Amino acid sequence: MSEIKTITTLLRDAVSTHIYGKEDVIDKVLAALLCGGHVLLNDIPGTGKTTLARSLANALDASFHRIQFTPDLLPTDLVGVSIPDPKTGEFVFRKGAVFTQILLADEINRATPRTQSALLECMEERQVTADGVTYPLESPFFVIATQNPVEMQGTFPLPEAQLDRFLLCLSLGYPDKEQELALLSRTAVPEEGKPVVTTAQLLNARKELAQVKVSAAVQEYLVELAHATRTHHQIQLGLSTRGMLSLLEVSKAVAAIRGRNYVTPDDIKHIAADCMAHRMAARGAMWEENHETCRRIVLELLETVPVPKESQWN
Repeated sequence: MSEIKTITTLLRDAVSTHIYGKEDVIDKVLAALLCGGHVLLNDIPGTGKTTLARSLANALDASFHRIQFTPDLLPTDLVGVSIPDPKTGEFVFRKGAVFTQILLADEINRATPRTQSALLECMEERQVTADGVTYPLESPFFVIATQNPVEMQGTFPLPEAQLDRFLLCLSLGYPDKEQELALLSRTAVPEEGKPVVTTAQLLNARKELAQVKVSAAVQEYLVELAHATRTHHQIQLGLSTRGMLSLLEVSKAVAAIRGRNYVTPDDIKHIAADCMAHRMAARGAMWEENHETCRRIVLELLETVPVPKESQWN
């Protein structure tokens, strides 16, 4: 796990220069990046979402595009469009914003469902199909999408099928008083530093995740947790099978970041609510209340589902 430990430490330190006091959130974003997932930042404006994405791309020496989602945004603005060449008359494909390594989809819920769905193939298959031709996306391809959970006017809530494509749903939240005082006291805005990790190093580190073991007892614990969401009286839509597999993969990344080659129940507990809640639906909850309700229920289940003995972890 040496490669993973090294690059996550370097990336965390580089991003923390621009995002104060949010090392836990940064680690979770890095865990998603390691296992090839995508992140939804469900947060109010002005908490550093764009800064987080931009500083991560800069530290990773990766290409970066930011696109503002609006109701008039078209799918072709994202994936690209074929236009005639004035010299030859033949149609030439002009690539859209998704042809990058780190994509910031800002206020994704402001675009229409048709435009939102244009991201599905990109996020799942890492490719774009246009006019019958398939174009692979560059690796790594990492989407950080944002949405404002407070302002609902003029938005199109993400459907469950698209929410399920996001590995984690996170929130930066407000910094505490000491962190804001430190922010006000700094003499100058930190300059963008040089890249500390290459994309080739990241791709090599991803291969180490295959070495992280998950014992039969821990696997059974994870299955019991998933089934508990499906039988809970307040839950209408429990965790999907894809969601359970995603939780397994991101738990392996958490274990590797912590320097271990095996997953413990504590690794699962650390990331479970961030991986599960946005994939679930609570009975009778309004859209803006659903995520917090499901998150609360997941945290309650983590206290009630029996945990295997420590001797069974490795």
